[in-house]
Formats: sequence, C-alpha cells, structure tokens
Amino acid sequence: MIRSNLTPPPGGAKKLRVVITDDSMFMRAAIAKTLGASGQFEVVGQARDGHDALDKVLALAPDVVTMDFNMPGWTGADTVREIMAKKPTPVVMFSAHTKAGARETFEALAAGAVDFVAKPGGEVSTDLAKIADELVRKLIAAASARPRVPTAPIRRPTTGPIGFTGTTTLTPGLPRLCVIAVSTGGPAALSRLVPALPGDIRFGVIIVQHMPAHFTAALAERLDADSALTVREAQAGDRPMPGLCLIAPGDRHVEFDDRGLITLHDGPLVNGCRPAADVTMLSAARVYGRRTIGVVMTGMGKDGAAGVRAIKQAEGKTLAQDQDSSVIFGMPKAAIETGAIDDVAPLDELAARLRAL
Repeated sequence: MIRSNLTPPPGGAKKLRVVITDDSMFMRAAIAKTLGASGQFEVVGQARDGHDALDKVLALAPDVVTMDFNMPGWTGADTVREIMAKKPTPVVMFSAHTKAGARETFEALAAGAVDFVAKPGGEVSTDLAKIADELVRKLIAAASARPRVPTAPIRRPTTGPIGFTGTTTLTPGLPRLCVIAVSTGGPAALSRLVPALPGDIRFGVIIVQHMPAHFTAALAERLDADSALTVREAQAGDRPMPGLCLIAPGDRHVEFDDRGLITLHDGPLVNGCRPAADVTMLSAARVYGRRTIGVVMTGMGKDGAAGVRAIKQAEGKTLAQDQDSSVIFGMPKAAIETGAIDDVAPLDELAARLRAL
C-alpha cells in the first residue's frame, strides 16, 4: 500500500475534489489509489482523453485535475487550453522524464497548467510510490493556485541553516547581476518576463527555477527561442555577463567563486530544493555585493527570503511579484515579510522595473 508522509485532513475537513485524466486505465487506477491513500482527496471523475476531461471538469467542477500529455485526440496541452478557456481549473501534468517529455511539459505549462510531476520509470510505469508525496504536495498547492488564461509574451525589440555574514568580496570589474527565484507557476511567468528584457540589458541574469534535472535545459531552449537575451543552462566556470541569462541546472546548486565565476554542486537540499535560490542569492550577495538585484516570483514555500535579506544587507536591490499576478504567492509573501523588498510589482511590470535599474 502506498503511504504518504503528509498528514490527512482532520476529521470532517473537506477533501479536495480531483479529476484524473489518462488514456491508461491502469495509470488512472494507480493515481486514484495513491490519492486515496493520502486521505486528502476525493476522486470525483476519471477521464480517458481530453474531450472526456473537459466534459467532466464542466460537469463536476473539481478543485484540481491531473493530466497526461499523450492521449488520443487532444494532447494534454490542447486539453489544458480548452479547460482554461471554458472553466479555468488548476491542472497538474504528468511528464515523461525525457527531453521530449520536458518539451511537452512546457507546452502544457504555457497553455496554463500550474505544475508537473515526472513519471517514475518512464511512460508505462504505474508504480507511483517514489513520487506519492510529491504528487500529493503539488496537487494540494495547485488546488489553491490561481489558474490563468495565458497571453502572448511581451517581447522587446531585438536543507540546512543559511546565514549571511554581511561581508562582501566585491571583486573589481564584475557586472551587475540579477538573481531570480521562482517555483510553481514559474515557466509561464518566465515566458512573459524574460522575452520582455532587451538584449542589451546591462546586467547578467541567473534564474533559479525549482525543477528536476533534464527539464531546465528544455526551459532554457524555450526561453532562448522567444527572447532577445541569450538563454542557456548554466555550466561550471560560466561568467555572468550583460545580455546573458543562465538557468540553474536541475538538481545542482549554483554559487560563485571569488572571481564571480559559477560553481555547481549537489550539496544538501535547502528549503527542500536543489537548486535553491537562497544558496545562489547568498553567494551573489557575498561576491557581487551592491551590484546584485534579487527578484522573488511566484512559488510555494519560502525560498528566496533569506537571499533577498542578504542582498539588502549588501546594499543591493530587491523586487517581488505581487499577489494578484502570482499563481502561488508563498515565496513572494515570505520575501516581502522579511522587510527587505524594495518594490512589489505585477508580473507584466517586472521587466520595466528591472530595465529602470
């Protein structure tokens, strides 16, 4: 029997209503069993394809939907678009842990899906024990999210304690550096922010998006195609430069040596994450000092809060995404509550605030 480490709701508490969508009867049954074992959900419907999923969403009004990508007829992304157009409902995708699966996942996220979970053991496995806690956690978070009908990107013309000492290296000759912390809802938010930055922006950008290995390269590829900036996955030894946007690789923390060059490591999870924005922001505050800009965007949890506090102590600048435009306001809220945020702005105004710096 699959067991979740998450505590079931207290007696009488309302369970979250879920519609499960997958063309495999066995996968639907495995997901239903996993969610039932958690005690947090009521599976109100099971759909065999996208058309069936839309019908059930319209008829049953679930709190959240699970969605496979590859189905007969509509793909997962097609189905998400239809749901967002007719009855916006939080959707969590199941994704194959492959390059093709990553691209499909970002297509669905761009269509309005809130989050995704990578399938264990490839496309056909129904053994969900390894991801049971992750699936339950992400569905609970998604149920409280604000699903949004996507709009076209705004394009410009071509786990342990963390502390900050308050001292900075400030190596001469380093450029300004913007570190962006983002999690749930991040790919869609980044697809609006990054293309809105001009190619001649006068600082380097590091994005720490909570995402497993193999998915960050696909995210970089997608953003690079839509942006005037050069966007790619960060590598050890990279030097942040104006006009270059680097994405922290999945399952690797990003820090900086005293020359400002990127180092990667697989140290302990921080805030339950690797990569973690706090790790990168604290390192940036130490090395780049007042040249650092910290931005905290949509996401669950508190990653980035300690980081912006360190950046503020180093006399850098800090921004946070506002609640109304955040899919999940957890990370921006935690950052704002530190008192270290200089400015709070809607998603579509963040790029202008950054350009003004």
